[in-house]
Amino acid sequence: MGRPRRRGRDVHGVLLLDKPTGISSNDALQKVKRIFNANKAGHTGALDPLATGMLPICLGEATKFSQFLLDADKRYRVIARLGQRTNTSDADGEIISEREINFTQDRLDAALDTFRGVIDQVPSMYSALKYQGKPLYEYARQGIEIPRESRSITVHELKFIRLEGHELELEVHCSKGTYIRTITDDLGELLGCGAHVMYLRRLNVSDYPTERMVTLEQLQLIVATAEANEQSPSLTLDPLLLPMDSAVADFPEVNLLPVMGVYVKQGQPVQAAGSPASGLVRITVGDEREFIGVGQIDDQGRVAPRRLVVENPPE
Repeated sequence: MGRPRRRGRDVHGVLLLDKPTGISSNDALQKVKRIFNANKAGHTGALDPLATGMLPICLGEATKFSQFLLDADKRYRVIARLGQRTNTSDADGEIISEREINFTQDRLDAALDTFRGVIDQVPSMYSALKYQGKPLYEYARQGIEIPRESRSITVHELKFIRLEGHELELEVHCSKGTYIRTITDDLGELLGCGAHVMYLRRLNVSDYPTERMVTLEQLQLIVATAEANEQSPSLTLDPLLLPMDSAVADFPEVNLLPVMGVYVKQGQPVQAAGSPASGLVRITVGDEREFIGVGQIDDQGRVAPRRLVVENPPE
């Protein structure tokens, strides 16, 4: 039997989608995949349906490096609704308690300070964290409570923006695995009034530029305009993609001679001058610095391939 025909086209890179509110990250991913007619796509860290903002979507071979963006720091703008606690810690849930808002600015400042730095956080039952192959929110919807262990996270910056009536606005720069809903709920309990997320926007993932974000509406307009002019949408869509190695831009680069690159592509570790002593590296080849994948420095100081870019297979 012959090779099954691939659905969609081979297109590789990272799109910075400005996710709208009201849809899941997977719904947004599928829309982008259809717009680009891509044969493969994946997102890098889900945003709640309520949340908006930067959702890097990896297309084609870039999906191999999406894990490294999952590990990246994130920055959020959040508006908490004080005086009400919900069962999901956000505005999509049911109100389970209402209390008066009665705290001073000094008490707020002290409470915020307890969330800065390295802290332990217990994930919400309404998170996408998996237990026995199913996300916790599926158990929560059935009324099942799963014991969760606290996890160490880092809040690099927790900036107070404003307090007006029942609204508290904050900006959070944090490590991977941080649940803003949980911080908001815990803060509300510390203040004695309860709180939930009413607005959440992801401002940044890693060092990706916010000005490169595009909306679904912009992408759909590009497609409609191209079709009206009898042009291929890819001519305008593809330049919106960032290089696939942008997901690992922070890794040290090891540039190999073409002959050494051949060995690495065959899965063999190689010695390379100027390699770091340990850790992950971004592997490029030749004077043009063609990105071929990510490697790991092994015990012998060699560059061992870990995830490699595969050239487009023949149809």
